[in-house]
Amino acid sequence: MVAVSSWGRLAHAEHTLVALDRQHLQEGLLRVPKPGLAHGLGRSYGDSCLNPGGVLWLTSGLDNFIDFDAQTGRLICEAGVALRDIQKFAIPQGWTLPVTPGTELVTVGGAIANDVHGKNHHRAGTFGDHIRNLTLARTDGGMLLCTPTENTDWFRATVGGLGLTGVILRAELQLQPSPGPWLETETIPYNDLADFFRLADESERDWEYTVSWIDCLSPGGSRGLFMRGNPVSAARPDPGQRRLTMPFTPPISLVNQFSLRCFNTLYFHLAKWGADRRLVHYRSFFYPLDGIQQWHRMYGPGGFFQYQSVVPRDSGEEAVRAMLHEIRRAGSGSFLAVLKTFGDRPAAGMLSFPRPGVTLALDFPNRGAQTHRLFERLDHIVSEARGRIYPAKDARMPRSLFESGYPGLTEFIQYRDPGISSGLSRRLLGS
Repeated sequence: MVAVSSWGRLAHAEHTLVALDRQHLQEGLLRVPKPGLAHGLGRSYGDSCLNPGGVLWLTSGLDNFIDFDAQTGRLICEAGVALRDIQKFAIPQGWTLPVTPGTELVTVGGAIANDVHGKNHHRAGTFGDHIRNLTLARTDGGMLLCTPTENTDWFRATVGGLGLTGVILRAELQLQPSPGPWLETETIPYNDLADFFRLADESERDWEYTVSWIDCLSPGGSRGLFMRGNPVSAARPDPGQRRLTMPFTPPISLVNQFSLRCFNTLYFHLAKWGADRRLVHYRSFFYPLDGIQQWHRMYGPGGFFQYQSVVPRDSGEEAVRAMLHEIRRAGSGSFLAVLKTFGDRPAAGMLSFPRPGVTLALDFPNRGAQTHRLFERLDHIVSEARGRIYPAKDARMPRSLFESGYPGLTEFIQYRDPGISSGLSRRLLGS
């Protein structure tokens, strides 16, 4: 048994680790005590990637590119391939991932299982919208080829299905044409949530990527920086990536009310002073925290939670104001607080998180009961607004909020693999 934690470092749970390899793949699912769970790079924040007391099937060894058509951008690869490796391979050949989350240190299997989204949901939807087919191994020895038109229900259950329908072995992705690694970006300061929504609406037609940083502790609770970008062709050398490291876990969290206020004030005014159009490399724009290895250590030995919600647009401004008020009152929050809108697109999976509306995501140091009391107040706001919480980021959502937020749950249950379990599934589904 080996102690494993998720990215939030809230707890270390004992697991039996089984590395899946191509030669003994099916045996790896069948020969070990159940329940099991596929585990990639472990970047889920809460317990969706953990199976305390059970088996983790490690997929990092399933990392081969199988086929690539440079004319059409169709890529077939194993589920353990990291998004970072796809970007490195594809962009020099004129292609890129159509959807990418805030870190490239995620496997293809994890991106499908959590149906990740990026800064361009209004244009491209979610990761699952670009999967042409996937191969799913069941713990009873069965194999399924799932596509949007063949085994459709299995496909919709597996995309966003939190790894609970089987083990994804490989997938075929449709990549998107790319002029290169550069984006033309514009940063616009704003001082009110109404300005954020106006900028979001105005930008959707002409800008591929939109996102906002928001100062969760500002006096008005709503100033921020709206960022938008478009891919462009630019004859510039690759700037490389300077990698900093958080070398140790401090005895207390470095993220506190004092450090947040100082950082947020400085960050807002420096960015406001330098706001303009400029060329930015894709790594800096999409993955700002990947340049700091082990950045999660800054939250101290207690770890941290991420709370990401989405609420419908008709109640979005009121709900976001209410959440920011509670966060400001608690003196909590994060350096990288993200606010963005989702487009009016159908969900790719039964349990996909994105829905039309506005999403707010923040990290919170684990301060025990104080933090949980704040979450209870935020849960109430989200529930009243008919919203939902992102399971990939969650470690404590109440079951009632999960059930009310995901109307596709009843349909999804029938596609669960009985030989697969996770900390999240036992907490929210009972097994």
